[in-house]
Order: sequence, then C-alpha cells, then structure tokens
Amino acid sequence: MTQSGSDQSGKAGPKPWSHGMFYWSELMTHDADRACKFYGDSLGWSFDPMPMPTGGNYYLAKIDGQMAGGIMELKGPEVAEMPEAWLAYVAVDDVDARVEKALKAGATLTRPIFDIPGIGRIAMLREPGGASIGWMTPA
Repeated sequence: MTQSGSDQSGKAGPKPWSHGMFYWSELMTHDADRACKFYGDSLGWSFDPMPMPTGGNYYLAKIDGQMAGGIMELKGPEVAEMPEAWLAYVAVDDVDARVEKALKAGATLTRPIFDIPGIGRIAMLREPGGASIGWMTPA
C-alpha cells in the first residue's frame, strides 16, 4: 500500500516512508460499488479489486496508473452501525512500541494489531479526542 511518488528521473515509483508522516488513506464504506462509482465519476479514479482474506474485495484506487488510496467495504453485524469515513494511516517505525506509548497517552486500540503480508503491520486506534487513526510499519 505505498503511495506513488517519483524519483529524480521523474519516473513513478514507490514513495519512501518516514516515521510520523501520513502514508495511506482509505475509505471505509458500507457500499463499495457506490463509492467506486462516485470517485470514478468525480475524480477519474480507476479501481483494482484485491480479494481480502476475510472475504470480499479491497479496492485499490488509481489515477493515471498511480495509487491514490483504497476503499474497504464494511461487512458484518459488528460494523453495521459504524459510520462511513476516510481513515488516514501514519507510518511509524515500530507499531507495537508506538501503540504501547499511545495507550499510555490515553488512546484505545480498536482492534488487535495485525499483519498484511507484503504490506505491513497495522494498528487501528482511537486517540483521546475520539478520532480514529491507523498506524502502520510498512513492509
């Protein structure tokens, strides 16, 4: 899930990540088809569906062949009341250590830390003010 950037030659390629910098954004939605249509029609995004281990697809959004973000469909009774929202992810040097510090600073972990092979180690948190944020150590 690296966002694209360009190297000194101007060629598109993965953008290196830095600790503490925003890294990725994804829309969590109850209707991925509707969301893909909206962002496709209004921004010109195209989508590459990727099967998720839990079922369904994750939609990788692209513009001019470069990654722009993702769309994840919320499925199941545990997320039925969850409002649709964009979730931003910040790159961190060590998810586990940073989550420990965040918990001591008043955050709550909203789901157990997890790994996505080839993508990275991810934590989803609610900071003390109530905002949701994702932290990840990219692979």
